[in-house]
Amino acid sequence: MVAKYLVLAVAAIGLAGAAQAQSSITDPTGDFLASYTRPQQADLDITSLSVSYNASTTSFLIQSTFAGVIDPTLPGFYAIGVNTGTGTGPFASIGAPNVLFNKVISVQKNGTAKIGAVSLAAGSVVIGGNALSVMVPLSLLPTTGFVPGRYGFNIWPRSGTVGGLAVISDFAPNNSTLAAVPEPAAWSMMLGGFALVGGTLRRRRAGLLFA
Repeated sequence: MVAKYLVLAVAAIGLAGAAQAQSSITDPTGDFLASYTRPQQADLDITSLSVSYNASTTSFLIQSTFAGVIDPTLPGFYAIGVNTGTGTGPFASIGAPNVLFNKVISVQKNGTAKIGAVSLAAGSVVIGGNALSVMVPLSLLPTTGFVPGRYGFNIWPRSGTVGGLAVISDFAPNNSTLAAVPEPAAWSMMLGGFALVGGTLRRRRAGLLFA
């Protein structure tokens, strides 16, 4: 029986690891798209993306890093696609049919951002060195079918607004979307499950010792 609960504990830990891995990814340096025809600026080359959802503040935190310092004197901005449940994929022609979204957050290098015509509040965007953070309230990303913990995210830098697909430099993830981490309540339930498994395992061990 001890072996059985050991297996359960390992399985539970494995599930937690998978959930954590789903919230953060790294992206290779220098993997500019073959369709990209503009200068290969380091601040348009994504190296990581992470997304989390805070149920207490009902907001998402999107964080990304790049191969070089974000330089506002150079052209470019960052498009963050969000799939709230009805996302579609317009990038099949450049090898990314699974980049799905129905909302786009447009982030400028000067620290401003918009979703459509709506500007994010001052301070929502923080840029430092090669890192970018964006806080987005759920109210600006209403669901079209998904709960917040299932929203999908993707980021793609653009060297400009003119030039179509040829100005998209990189994708992260490359051909998919990144789901937000489980909400705090879900983590609490998961951790509670770990504690239950651990407590049962200890009792089983004690029973074997005194049998």
